[in-house]
Amino acid sequence: MDSHRQQSLIPSFLYSASSSAKNLSLSTLLHSEQPSLSPSSTAAMGRKSSGGFVIPAPSEPGRKIEMYSPAFYAACTAGGILSCGLTHMAVTPLDLVKCNMQIDPAKYKSISSGFGVLLKEQGARGFFRGWVPTLLGYSAQGACKFGFYEFFKKYYSDLAGPEYATKYKTLIYLAGSASAEVIADIALCPFEAVKVRVQTQPGFARGLSDGLPKFVKAEGALGLYKGIVPLWGRQIPYTMMKFASFETIVEMIYKYSIPKPKDQCSKSLQLGISFAGGYVAGVFCAIVSHPADNLVSFLNNAKGATVGEAVKKLGVLGLFTRGLPLRIVMIGTLTGAQWGIYDAFKVFVGLPTTGGAAPAAAAAPAAELAKV
Repeated sequence: MDSHRQQSLIPSFLYSASSSAKNLSLSTLLHSEQPSLSPSSTAAMGRKSSGGFVIPAPSEPGRKIEMYSPAFYAACTAGGILSCGLTHMAVTPLDLVKCNMQIDPAKYKSISSGFGVLLKEQGARGFFRGWVPTLLGYSAQGACKFGFYEFFKKYYSDLAGPEYATKYKTLIYLAGSASAEVIADIALCPFEAVKVRVQTQPGFARGLSDGLPKFVKAEGALGLYKGIVPLWGRQIPYTMMKFASFETIVEMIYKYSIPKPKDQCSKSLQLGISFAGGYVAGVFCAIVSHPADNLVSFLNNAKGATVGEAVKKLGVLGLFTRGLPLRIVMIGTLTGAQWGIYDAFKVFVGLPTTGGAAPAAAAAPAAELAKV
């Protein structure tokens, strides 16, 4: 336990450098401090924790979360729900046009014409068709993605040890994010299957409540996971790029563009860097994961279709290019907003923003406290 934490557990006069203060008896100390104690602080003195009497030092912030504690992972999970669920729901119109461009390029020829077709056929309300499975599915995915990423990043850093965790930090980011995404996609897949069917087949269902029973009746419960392998093929490279490139970009921004250490930067500047790093990372993510995204849309729309049939239908060039410009805009904005929301939530609960330093396990012991 570091000295600051030790100081935070006892009154300031008990860790004074003055030798005379050290020789005071307990009764003298209590007597001298009594006039300045409020009823609430007196009650706080009588309450014991596992570490002894907890009385904040004058300089101690009121809010703190212990790094790598259950509360830390709970906060990261909650931040992931907010960042992924809200952002994906907000870009539902873009996602709707993108999916239809992938499924029916003859009808949805471009971004502008795609919006025009949707507006003409379904009205303004049609732009948010499928928002419920989008919100619930990506909230579940975000919870697992960010929560388990923080867990696996710490776990793999501990396995590697301080020296190798620093030397091979990018590999740790890649392994941690890939492990987290395997779990996250299991949570996402059923919602994604229903979402694509609702968005690309008008008249199939209004949303999740009637779409899910129809889907299960038509293809069985296991049909909800028909697209799990292509989903892993899309999301695992996407997430590996998202986290590893973000961590690298943010570290480079602090190293080469900011003239002072991260802990001396304002929170608004740190959050701005998180958004910028997330946006650039999102562009890379879109390019890497786009072929698999086309496969997911095709398989979830065409009953009984296989990956081979999808490749034959779309063509190799189509896999890489169909709907790509729109997806770059969508994923860049989405990823930047996700990192901004996630880090803003971490700051709100008393945690530092992500990135810009050595791997956490190598830089600090697990008992270190993160403070605003």
